[in-house]
Amino acid sequence: MPRLLLLIPSTSYRVSDFVSSAHRLGVDVTVGSNEAQVLGSISNGGTVSIDFKKTRLAVATIEEFNRKYPLSAIVPVDEMTGIIAAEGSKKLGLAHNSPETIRLTGNKLLLRQKLYQNDLPSPNFQKIKLNDNPIGVSAKLDYPCVLKPLNLSASQGVIRANNAKEFIIAFERVKKIVLNLKLKHKMEILPEILIEEYIEGEEVALEGVMINGKLNTLALFDKPDPLEGPYFEETIYVTPSRKSEEIKYLIKNMAEQAANAIGLNEGPIHIELRITPKRENANHRGPCVIEIAARSIGGLCSRSLKFGDGLTLEDIILNHALGIPILPDREKISSGVMMIPIPKAGVLERIDGILEAQAIKGVNDLKITIPIGSKVLPLPEGNKYLGFIFAKAKTPNLVEQILRKAFSKLSFKIN
Repeated sequence: MPRLLLLIPSTSYRVSDFVSSAHRLGVDVTVGSNEAQVLGSISNGGTVSIDFKKTRLAVATIEEFNRKYPLSAIVPVDEMTGIIAAEGSKKLGLAHNSPETIRLTGNKLLLRQKLYQNDLPSPNFQKIKLNDNPIGVSAKLDYPCVLKPLNLSASQGVIRANNAKEFIIAFERVKKIVLNLKLKHKMEILPEILIEEYIEGEEVALEGVMINGKLNTLALFDKPDPLEGPYFEETIYVTPSRKSEEIKYLIKNMAEQAANAIGLNEGPIHIELRITPKRENANHRGPCVIEIAARSIGGLCSRSLKFGDGLTLEDIILNHALGIPILPDREKISSGVMMIPIPKAGVLERIDGILEAQAIKGVNDLKITIPIGSKVLPLPEGNKYLGFIFAKAKTPNLVEQILRKAFSKLSFKIN
């Protein structure tokens, strides 16, 4: 029987969704995580502890595990585990994207350089080192601009600056975020910050799977809340997109070009793009790629998607990993998810209105993912959400209305 190794950080929301999918497929599954597995000694290959912070050691652990429990595929679920999956698969002779490609998706500067080298639409950009003096740099920039740590996700540390004064303040704040992650969480940090021209326009997210270098779109999400800064907290995703057929074609075409430019030929892809107002009708250069990830959509957002025969996004990803690509159509009904933002820092003491929100017609689930009594931290320092609201309805507009109404019922006590 085939065996899948799922590389899932202990902080991930997605363990149960991927494990359930593997069981539905009727394959053996091993969860590789970065915390000691209490049941590892008696789980018959069901778990393995892997140090995600040390790639060589992680690959050696996978090799040793493979000798006892031969693997058919290694599937990462986020940026942290992507390079380990690529290196491990390469070592074992399993299907994989090149480690060099995965490194590009995990480094915003390298990704931006690669897209620029391939003449794809790109904002003007440059870098600044953490130990550089921001005052001199600030005088030479065009504004507005956006500062981004190179290897963080979920908009953590991403800040817009509209002038030199704001740039200097933002630089010091991003620098502090990055250095705190290194000090407190022993996280590997890259000692530079990306500075990008701010791109106006509406943002979309494309969820797909690459097969032999061809992009197969599974869902295209609108993001109806403007992402204009100073921080870039995502909230509502709605599918199918309400963009015109012409714009949707241009989005897919640009996404596929970007994936091919970085060498992402196989597996899940999550790509975010902006369509500027002037390009909505006269597309000279095409939608602008903001981010590319060699993984599926984060958090619990994949639960907003269902496909033919009741398949989930995880089912499609695992089938592809096993060499059984299936590309069912998404269900006909419109759907969406709202990531519940953290309004302020402190201790989460209470959430009111959950039952009222769940009772709204069209809400099919509401999950609070941060336990009461936990410390919470909003963007740009944080990278979590309080939870997720899911809705389905006949049209995307109705889905958006339902999500907003459900959120309006919630109130949070944070001290």
